[in-house]
Amino acid sequence: MNQNDFADDPEDRLHSPEERARAASTSTWVSVAVNTVLTITQVVVGVLSKSQGLVADGIHSLSDLVADFVVLLAGHHAKKDADEDHPYGHQRFETAASLVLGGLLLAVGVGMLWSAVLKLQSPETVATVHGIALWVAGAALVAKETLFRYMLAVAKRVKSSMLVANAWHARSDAASSLVVGLGIVGNLAGYPILDPIAALIVGFMVGKMGWNFAWDALHDLMDRAADEQEVEAIRQTLLETPGVQSVHDVRTRKMGDMIVVDAHIEVDATISVEAGHEIAVLARQRVLLRHRVLNLMTHVDPWRRPDLDHA
Repeated sequence: MNQNDFADDPEDRLHSPEERARAASTSTWVSVAVNTVLTITQVVVGVLSKSQGLVADGIHSLSDLVADFVVLLAGHHAKKDADEDHPYGHQRFETAASLVLGGLLLAVGVGMLWSAVLKLQSPETVATVHGIALWVAGAALVAKETLFRYMLAVAKRVKSSMLVANAWHARSDAASSLVVGLGIVGNLAGYPILDPIAALIVGFMVGKMGWNFAWDALHDLMDRAADEQEVEAIRQTLLETPGVQSVHDVRTRKMGDMIVVDAHIEVDATISVEAGHEIAVLARQRVLLRHRVLNLMTHVDPWRRPDLDHA
């Protein structure tokens, strides 16, 4: 998951939590349908055709199916309004879901690695696969790559890191299907050992991606700041607010796919407290309108003209 997956597009700021939840639900149900068909087909054909790689890919699809339901559950909770126990809302349910997705991928990857290693220790037990396994692997590759492109487009449109994680999960499946297909080709060409080797590579790919997702989500749960580009954009919005003379100590922390901001703004020391408060309110409104900011806490500091300080 990459911060660059979210371009700074003002139109994306207009999506309400309800719209984001609907988009997440629709794309995830599409993923559920695709992964259900793939899981059943790959496991059944993998067993019948004696392809460990295809079975491993089917188990990966099953992990996707479980992950889809985790996303649906998180999306349901994340859209809840703020309450007394969660004054900033429930957006971090999405981050927690990304952590679960990462842990799930990591566990599946380790299991696939272990199974492949056991098979490689007894190469004489590796059977020649049936040709139908290659057709199923190819169909799975096309289906997963198409699903990835669809889900990533939706994730970018509504700016959901959880959906980005789930989309790249689908891309990992596409990559694994490609590796499995190559392993099956090698097996059919007279090198049976290539099928469990393909399963081994798939296990490593899945585990690595799971680690990356879990690590990123863990940092977000530890109040990681937004990227520098977005922080600078927020700072610029504050500076452009009428009445704001200077801005300093802008601090951010991730709250799901939203951001919580603390900032010190400097206003003319000679104006009234009421006028300073109105400037702070305007600054907050502008930031919330133009950025993915859940809340902005401003501290108003007095500003004096430099020529008056030396008078």
